[in-house]
Amino acid sequence: MQETAAPQKDFVFPIDRAEERVTKKPFGIFITKQNSPVQPERFSGYHTGTDFETFPEEQNSDVSISAITNGKVIEKRWISGYGGVLIESAVYDNSSITIVYGHLNLSSINKKTGDSLSTGEKIGILGRGYSQETDGERKHLHLGIHKGSAVDVRGYVNNKVQLRDWFDSKSILNF
Repeated sequence: MQETAAPQKDFVFPIDRAEERVTKKPFGIFITKQNSPVQPERFSGYHTGTDFETFPEEQNSDVSISAITNGKVIEKRWISGYGGVLIESAVYDNSSITIVYGHLNLSSINKKTGDSLSTGEKIGILGRGYSQETDGERKHLHLGIHKGSAVDVRGYVNNKVQLRDWFDSKSILNF
């Protein structure tokens, strides 16, 4: 009797042990320079993504980031506030989405604009904390999922109405 492979999930975690990682800045939290769980804080507003923190033992080692779903690379570049970023176009619930993977080491990403990504495929590694690779930010993954095909890399928005343009990645990733 031949075994059949289990069907592949549409979405997977972008980082190992995702469910165990502290999320200092979850989706939708209102951040100010005074109340931020990360100090010093450069930004303010409603957080459009979910931050996946690194473990202490990962500070000086490579931390792989994987595509959360099938899609296509639409941008790979350095962006202020993030450092290295890869942006993927994909489909969720029969609608277009764009996925922002922020704070990556750009030189670790072998994909180019227009290349396909497969669910679970390694994209690259996180950038070194407090370096140009992360634009001076701590070593962590910012995962933002924007509704529609337009590229919007804002990590924060000014009001809850604007937050409706993003998905909470925890609901899509089911944790």
